[in-house]
Amino acid sequence: MSTIIVEKECGCFKRSAFENNMSFDSKDDALFQVGTMVNHMNDKFCQKHTFEAREDGDNFLISVNMKSAESAGGCCGGGHCS
Repeated sequence: MSTIIVEKECGCFKRSAFENNMSFDSKDDALFQVGTMVNHMNDKFCQKHTFEAREDGDNFLISVNMKSAESAGGCCGGGHCS
C-alpha cells in the first residue's frame, strides 16, 4: 500500500478537491496520482508556492515551498497587482 502525503496544506489545497493521505493498493497508481496532483497544483493554484513530490519508501511526499519574490515577479498572486 502507498500513501500520498501533503506535508503542509496551503489554502488552495484545502479548497481543492484533493485529499491528503490518500492510499492506493498499487504504488504505480499512487505515482500516477501524485504526478497529476503536483502538475495541477503548480499550474492552477495561486502561484504563491511550488509543489514537489518525492518518494519515501512506498509513500510519496508532496512538499510545499514559498516562491521567491523574484520568481513570482514581485507579486503575491492575490490578483491585485495588475
